Amino acid sequence: MTDTARAPRAPRRVGWGQRASRWDIKLSPYLYISPFFLLFAVFGAVPLVFNVVVAMHDWHRRAGMGDFVGLDNFAWVLRQPAFWQALENTFSIFLWGGIPQLILALAIAAVLDQNLRARTFWRMSVLVPFVVMPVATSMIFGQVFGQFGLLVPNLHAMGILTEFSSPFFQDRLLSHIAIGSMIVFRWTGYNSLLLLAAMQAVPRDLYEAATVDGAGRLRQFFSVTIPGIRPTLIFVILTMTIGGLEVFDEARMFDGGGTGGGSGGSDDQWTTVSLFLFNLGFGDWQDRLGQAAAVGWLLALIIVAFSLLNFLLTRSIASSGTRAPRPARSARRTGTRTRTGTPTEGAKR
Repeated sequence: MTDTARAPRAPRRVGWGQRASRWDIKLSPYLYISPFFLLFAVFGAVPLVFNVVVAMHDWHRRAGMGDFVGLDNFAWVLRQPAFWQALENTFSIFLWGGIPQLILALAIAAVLDQNLRARTFWRMSVLVPFVVMPVATSMIFGQVFGQFGLLVPNLHAMGILTEFSSPFFQDRLLSHIAIGSMIVFRWTGYNSLLLLAAMQAVPRDLYEAATVDGAGRLRQFFSVTIPGIRPTLIFVILTMTIGGLEVFDEARMFDGGGTGGGSGGSDDQWTTVSLFLFNLGFGDWQDRLGQAAAVGWLLALIIVAFSLLNFLLTRSIASSGTRAPRPARSARRTGTRTRTGTPTEGAKR
C-alpha cells in the first residue's frame, strides 16, 4: 500500500431519467387499476353509504330526508306480509328457472363437448339468447303467454283451457313457470359454455380408462364428468342462485309494464323482492324510499350469505384437491417381508 490514502469516491448522482423509471415501475401498476377503484368509489361505495343513511331516515322523494328512525324501517319491512310473499315468489321463480336451466346447460355442454362439425358455430349459437336484452325477452314471452299469443289459443283449441283468457297472468304457479322459462331461455347458453370449458379440462385418459372398464356414455357422465367439473358446477349453481334473487326485468315486464301493469300482478302473484323494492320507492306505495332502502339491505344480506357459502364450498374443494394421495398398500409393502417371512421380489432385487 502506498503512503498516500486514496481519495474517497464521489457519490454517484441518480439522473432524472432513472428516478422516473423507478417511479414508473412502482406506480404504474396502481395507475392501471385505479380507474376501476375510482369508478367503484363513485358509483358503488358512495351509493352504498348513502343507502345506509336513507334506510335509517324517514325519506321521501319529494320531501327529502325526514326524522332519524334507526331500524324502524327494517322492522316495518319485516312486518309486511307482502315482503314475505315477494321473498317466496323470488325463490319459487328461481326454482322453476334454475333447475331446468341447470339440467339443460349440462346436456348442451355434454353435446358440445363431442366431436361435432362446425363446433364454433354451435357454441356461438347457444350464446345468442344471452345477447338479447332482458326487457325484449320479457316482452316477447309476455306476448307468447298472452291471451292472443302462441300458447293460449292452441291450448284452448285442444280443450285443455275452458276459458279463452290467459291463466298465466292469473294463477300464481303458472306465472312463476312463465317467468322461469324466460330465465331458462336467457341464461342456459351462458352457463353451458362455462360447463363446457370445465368439461374440456377433464383429462381424456379418464374416459379411456372408463371405456376399457366397460362404462357407457351415461355412466361416464355421472362417474367421470360430474366429479371432474364439480368446482365449476358449484360456482354455476351459486351464481345462478344469486342472480335468481335479483330477478326484476322479467317480473316487471311480464304483463307489459305499461299503465296498470308492471306491479307484479293484481294480487302480487309474481312480485319479486327487487320488484317489491321498486314499488316501495317509485310505485304504488307513496315513495317510501326509507323502507325501500331497508329492503335493499335485507336483500344484500341474503346475497352475502350465499357468497360466503360459495367461498366456503370453493375453499373446501380446493383444499381437498391439494391433498397428497396416500400410497397404495402394495407400494408400502415393497421391500418388506410378507406374512410368511419370505422376502418379496422387490426386496430380493
